[in-house]
Amino acid sequence: MCGVLGAYSGKDYVAEEIYLGLSALQHRGQESAGVAWINGDRRINVIKGMGLVHEALDQGRLANVKAKAAIGHVRYSTAGGSHEQNAQPICANYAQGPVAIAHNGNLTNFKILREELESRGAIFQSTSDTEAILQLLAHQPKRTPLDALRRALAGVTGAYSLVVLMEEGLVAARDPWGFRPLSIGRRGDNYYVASESCAFNLLGATFVRDIEPGEVLLINERGLSSYKIPIETSRKCLCSFEYVYLARPDSVIEGRSVYRARQEMGRRLARGEGGERCVLTDGVADADFVASMPDSGTTAALGYAEESRLPYEAAVVRNRYVGRTFIQPTQRVRELGVRIKLSPSPDLFRDRSAILVDDSIVRGTTAGLVVSMIRECKTRGIHLRISSPPVRYPCFYGIDTPSKGDLVAARCTIKEIAESVGADSLFYLSREDMVKSIGIPDNRLCTACFDGNYLEETDESESRRMVKRIFEQV
Repeated sequence: MCGVLGAYSGKDYVAEEIYLGLSALQHRGQESAGVAWINGDRRINVIKGMGLVHEALDQGRLANVKAKAAIGHVRYSTAGGSHEQNAQPICANYAQGPVAIAHNGNLTNFKILREELESRGAIFQSTSDTEAILQLLAHQPKRTPLDALRRALAGVTGAYSLVVLMEEGLVAARDPWGFRPLSIGRRGDNYYVASESCAFNLLGATFVRDIEPGEVLLINERGLSSYKIPIETSRKCLCSFEYVYLARPDSVIEGRSVYRARQEMGRRLARGEGGERCVLTDGVADADFVASMPDSGTTAALGYAEESRLPYEAAVVRNRYVGRTFIQPTQRVRELGVRIKLSPSPDLFRDRSAILVDDSIVRGTTAGLVVSMIRECKTRGIHLRISSPPVRYPCFYGIDTPSKGDLVAARCTIKEIAESVGADSLFYLSREDMVKSIGIPDNRLCTACFDGNYLEETDESESRRMVKRIFEQV
């Protein structure tokens, strides 16, 4: 998760556009938000705070900021706690000038990076893995910031989609595996870089292209200049969970509409082929309508209703003033958030049987509570349908599922999950149908959270050699 956004203009006053664009990326992080820019005296400036974009940032102040380039971030913590010192962008003024970094992803060799940097005198101000990149820049004082950044990224492993602000211009970088999305948009002389293309729609910009895996793109008064991170990789690993849950449905990632992918997942789910299932009571064939867990399950539910020829009912109502529950930092907040956020309509569920479609079951919190609330409506039956395979393995590349113990499908059988959430039946989409729905070749997707097929990680000794090479000939 996390959302990053950058803007470069031939004119001043782009800071407010970062504020507006971050609002379109709010679904990617709700813990903190920030905006950074460079002023006329070569100093980095940053405004950031805890909470949603409108809570953490002052739009009026940003509207008066004179800056031709700026970057922004909305945070959902995966490395480092939910604290103000970990809010991004992370900024510094060092020997080669001002620099600010906003990061979406997770560095898997952060522990080694931090140990090596601290042995060379680095003092970390946060627990965020992003700061390691900033520290690597500072420890290469004789190189230009852009050259230092490319060399630094050659020594890190894991997932990173970055927007970086330096005197040379606005820089966008994506890891060689392409775990997290990052794309370029344009409106006249203005260029934008964003985690998702939905931000361009709000800003009136046109999607240009995706940043390529392993690409470092410099945007300045000379236009666009593309460079490569000097790492060879054997495969690409775009996160399949972006299509299942993380991204907004109006985004396009790697040429594939998120909406169309989710709609197709729903259709395939309705066909009932493959997948994993459990039927505890009869009545699946007697369902009266299809409903969804709003909002991330809605598109798949529409596809399911279309394929099954059952009516779709907006029977679970979402409170629009409450944020997403999966990405809240504590279990207690998740539980309370579900009850505040989602409310079943008693008149629609009473004495009727429903197919309830959700995008995934991660911890089981949301599904259990919503099914329980629907039971209170005197429903005749609840048949839960999940438009992705069971999430059985933790993600190390930027989703907050760091251990198997957090995942209900890793601890329980399908029958046990159905019983624990209170569903009359439970059916998951197969991995094969999920991949076909996304429409991207299997060898270019990361499905590790579903099947445990992780990217082959660099061992510790080689990772230490990679880090040491950064400092050679400094």
